[in-house]
Amino acid sequence: MASITLACSSCGKLNRIDVAKAAQRPKCAECSSSFALDRPVTIEERRFDTTVLNAEVPVLVDFYADWCAPCRAMAPILDEIAQQRVGELLVVKVETDRAPAISQRYGIRSIPFFGRFENGASVKTAVGAVGRDGLTDLAG
Repeated sequence: MASITLACSSCGKLNRIDVAKAAQRPKCAECSSSFALDRPVTIEERRFDTTVLNAEVPVLVDFYADWCAPCRAMAPILDEIAQQRVGELLVVKVETDRAPAISQRYGIRSIPFFGRFENGASVKTAVGAVGRDGLTDLAG
């Protein structure tokens, strides 16, 4: 069983989720809110290691900011990838303005910045509005 650990957006409880059941909208063990894994999941800086580095599936991370026009332009493509790859790839969004330590750790100086993580390590990155082909390539 490949799994990921996500904090519930409603109550904050950490949940271990079997990715094979991701399309069935698993529920929080604490409050029964659903996890929508067929779209990008926004995570807080303090949950980055738990969610991204400990995931047992590849993770595509979008480092973005709400004010960034190229970031907003790439969002629909990320949505499509998350929907098409649910259960085999986790798509995560990290707001760089609220995650300065993560931005510093990975040397992020320009956004959008995309990273593919596998087995706790960054294995591939792309910077800028790389379009559908660029994100599809990065997602693997």
